[in-house]
Amino acid sequence: MAIIHSDVLGHLHSGGVEVLIGTVVNPAGLIHAKTVDVSRVAEFGRIGLGVSPVWHAFTIDKSGIAYSDKFGAVGDQRIRIDLDAIRILGDGVAWAPANFYDQDSEPVAACSRGTLGRIESRLAAMGITALVGHELEFVLVDPAGEALPTTMWAQYGLAGVLEHEGFVREVLTAARTAGIGLEQLHPEYGGNQFEVSLAPLAPVAAADQMVAARTVIGRVARRFDMRACFSPKPFADGVGNGAHQHLSLSGPDGPLLAGGSAARGMTAAGASAVAGVVAGLPDIQAVLCGSIVSGLRMQPGFWAGAYACWGTENREAAVRFVLGGPANPHGANVEVKIVDPSANAYLATAAILGMAADGIERELPLPPETLVDPASQTESDRTAAGTVLLPTDQAGVVDALDRSAAARAALGDDAVDAVVAVRRYEQTFSALPPGDIADTFRMAWSV
Repeated sequence: MAIIHSDVLGHLHSGGVEVLIGTVVNPAGLIHAKTVDVSRVAEFGRIGLGVSPVWHAFTIDKSGIAYSDKFGAVGDQRIRIDLDAIRILGDGVAWAPANFYDQDSEPVAACSRGTLGRIESRLAAMGITALVGHELEFVLVDPAGEALPTTMWAQYGLAGVLEHEGFVREVLTAARTAGIGLEQLHPEYGGNQFEVSLAPLAPVAAADQMVAARTVIGRVARRFDMRACFSPKPFADGVGNGAHQHLSLSGPDGPLLAGGSAARGMTAAGASAVAGVVAGLPDIQAVLCGSIVSGLRMQPGFWAGAYACWGTENREAAVRFVLGGPANPHGANVEVKIVDPSANAYLATAAILGMAADGIERELPLPPETLVDPASQTESDRTAAGTVLLPTDQAGVVDALDRSAAARAALGDDAVDAVVAVRRYEQTFSALPPGDIADTFRMAWSV
């Protein structure tokens, strides 16, 4: 089995596993790891391994730490792997996601996986279950992070598949081995850019699957003497990478985004959930796309969802509504387009679901649907619809998160403070020209 649920050591031994990598994702979107021999897997899950609180404050410049009163050099925490979420990656290696605990075995409030788990429990208490499907874009570069030739490349073209046929085949095979629901892989708009779509799962499991997919993609790219670049904007004059999230909600009576009498067949609760996400975007933007590189991507005309509005199959809206039907077996859902790969996927999902829950609880009215590219509307049309252009001033984006009562209520003060700390540290580099920002942090989120 690729995913381990019982008799952990027996499954690992039968799968030829020699080492296990346990990972956590910090607020800057960095994936940190500890590795053990297979004989110590049970202890890694039961007692955990010690880490400094500064793991929450490591920054994307590869050397900095965003020290604060909460995240400093004094103290100790433990990371424990989830034994029920282990995946065998092949070649003697297994992987598992981990949570942070303190020395008294209490969950650490800043833990991103734990934060999402709390949101999942909050929805369950409301009688609501969520499914989340992640999409991930990346660009293949050489080992030094430089661009590869694009002679045999066209947007979404067959040439891209054939040029990197071995890589494509091995990613699909490795994902299958690891039990990753990789539904499709295709060339994207930019040169040597690909996108994968992952099967929808419960929120925590979906974010775990996202981290596992990045791990698999990174491993396979290395075998072909390449690297997978997960920067929101790998090259200042090129296209950006997104990490869109699809969300569906169900209650005791069925789906909330279909079968109702509200707009596009949503139920009243579903419409309020979408309204909550749209209204909350300015508050949580720093969680979804708050890195210093993210502002380079958040531009109209690039399908980045630069306007806070919603629309059916509208790829310029920050929240794209996807109708259910024969062509969409997963059912009606919404896609939040502004999320990029610099985000911590656990915190991003928690923020989105937190805003959806807030919308339901407050019975927020759904704003008018945006049926066209928002950039083509007049300013008065956008004002009447409540549509706003999301800012690219990342310092202001971080300030908005810091002062957001809604974000703090959803994520908790410790998680918000951690995101604010690492993203404010990045503003040290804000005076650099866009090209230098893209070059400096191109490989920050690669594995």
